[in-house]
Amino acid sequence: MVKQIKTDNAPAAIGPYSQAVVANGFIFVSGQLPLDPKSGQLVEGDMPIQTKRVIDNLEAILQAAGSSLDKVVRIDVFLKDLERDFPAMNAVYATRFSKTSPPARQTIQAAKLPLNAPIEISCVALI
Repeated sequence: MVKQIKTDNAPAAIGPYSQAVVANGFIFVSGQLPLDPKSGQLVEGDMPIQTKRVIDNLEAILQAAGSSLDKVVRIDVFLKDLERDFPAMNAVYATRFSKTSPPARQTIQAAKLPLNAPIEISCVALI
């Protein structure tokens, strides 16, 4: 059985997809942009501010599903400019996820992201 997750504490989906779905004890969270959940607009600021907003959005969706950042097992990070933005993203990332059992991760440079955002992150977590 697949269950859709939706919360007002994270940005609404900007297309025909769910914020997340739960299936077989996992939550699959769609890619999150640095969008303010209330306005739906990209937050202004540097990469640390934008990374924090993206992770806050992920966390809100995970919490709505009964999970948390501590239960994340896989993360996909997409950056518009890997060389410029990776160190700042990684510094914020390191403060938010488990240091004893960090999730598996891939980080990819993407030519273009939705809304021309500089960062997008998706994840898979245990419920």
